[in-house]
Amino acid sequence: MGTIQYPLPVKLIMAIFTRQLELFDGIEAKLEEEYGKLDFKSSIFDFDYTDYYQDEMGPGLKKKFISFKNLIKLEKVNSIKNFTNVLEEKYSIKNKRVINIDPGYISNAQLVLASTKNFFHRIYLGKGIYAEVTLFFKEGTFQPLPWTYPDYKVESSINIFNKIRGIYREQLVQL
Repeated sequence: MGTIQYPLPVKLIMAIFTRQLELFDGIEAKLEEEYGKLDFKSSIFDFDYTDYYQDEMGPGLKKKFISFKNLIKLEKVNSIKNFTNVLEEKYSIKNKRVINIDPGYISNAQLVLASTKNFFHRIYLGKGIYAEVTLFFKEGTFQPLPWTYPDYKVESSINIFNKIRGIYREQLVQL
């Protein structure tokens, strides 16, 4: 029989994308109200890796990654994804999103994203939310998997996630 081991708290991250650059600050403020101060913001970059969102959100999408100072328990991931869904809906116009917020977390071993969509590589968390290991940490850096989204596996994004993981590891020392 194995001994039950509870996971360490994890680093909450989010990817935000929209065509309307003026929305970034307002969304970040709402997320900070809910989850505490940010400790990392990437620069805004072109989100041109897929046209999946074009019919709903239009062309010319911009994206950024953020992370939060407060660490979270894994049990919170599904409620966080449900909160971001409500926020997206609140900003929608004529049932079309103008902003997309994808929450997830970084641990020592992986970057995990929350999703409302089931697939063979996703695990159900409850409350209609699934978890996907998107990147794993090996040999000093994050590594992609066959299903990793293109914008998560480019070097610039990997560098961001490595930096956030470094912040996270410093926080763990202080626990």
